[in-house]
Amino acid sequence: MAKHVQLNNIDHADLRVQTGYNAALGDNVMACPVFPYEFRNLQPHYPIVFSKDGVTGGFRPLALFGFEEGENLFLTNGNKWDTDYIPLAIRMKPFLIGFSGDAAGGSQMEVHIDLEHPRVSETEGERLFLEHGGHAPFLQDAAKTLGEVHDGEQSVAKFSTMLDELQLLEPFTLDVELDDGSKGQLTGYYVIAEEALYDLDAEALGRLQTAGYLQPLYMAVAALSQFRNLIDRRNIKTAGK
Repeated sequence: MAKHVQLNNIDHADLRVQTGYNAALGDNVMACPVFPYEFRNLQPHYPIVFSKDGVTGGFRPLALFGFEEGENLFLTNGNKWDTDYIPLAIRMKPFLIGFSGDAAGGSQMEVHIDLEHPRVSETEGERLFLEHGGHAPFLQDAAKTLGEVHDGEQSVAKFSTMLDELQLLEPFTLDVELDDGSKGQLTGYYVIAEEALYDLDAEALGRLQTAGYLQPLYMAVAALSQFRNLIDRRNIKTAGK
C-alpha cells in the first residue's frame, strides 16, 4: 500500500532511491500519463493514445509501452529503458507533488515521496540528503522534474477539452497479429481523428495554434506509426530473443 509523506531531512535523512529501470522497481507498466509539450519527444518512440474517464468524461493522453497490463516492452535485461526519452511520469517516481498553504495565503509546491515504493531504500541507491541536511544533487534533479510535471499537468485538461469540443478524438481498435500466428486486439482508447483534423476551418485551426496545441496534435498523429515498433518489440519478446 502506498504511503505518501512530505519529504524532510530529519525523518528521511538516510533515505536513498534506487535508479535504473526494471520490473522489480515498479516499471512493468503498460502505459503512463504524458503531457502535450512532451509529444515531440515521445512521438519517435511510443504510440500516443487517450483514455476516457468513465465518471467525468474527460480525456487523458497516454504513452503506450505494451499491449496488456504489466507489460513494458521498453525494459531490457540490463536494468535499462530502451529509448532515448523516458516520460516525465516515469522519471518522477517515487516522488509526488504536494502543496503547502491555502488558496488565500498562496500555496507552495512540496516534494513528497511514497515510502512504500520499491525504489525507496535505506541501503541502496542515490542519497537524497547531504551529511548536514542539504539536498543532494539527485533530489535537486527530482524537484526539477516535479516542477515540469506540475507545469505539464496544468495544460492537460484544457488541451483535452478543446480536442473533445472540436470532435478531434475518436474510438480506436487495433488488431494485432504476431509472427507466431497469435492474435489480439487493443481496445478502449481514443486517438486523434485525422479526417476531422484535416477538415478544420481557419477559425478552429487558429484557436488551436493560439493555444499552442497544433504541434502536439500533429505529433500525436505521427506517433501512431509507433504501433509497428511496439508490435516488433512484442515479436522479439515472444520469440525469446
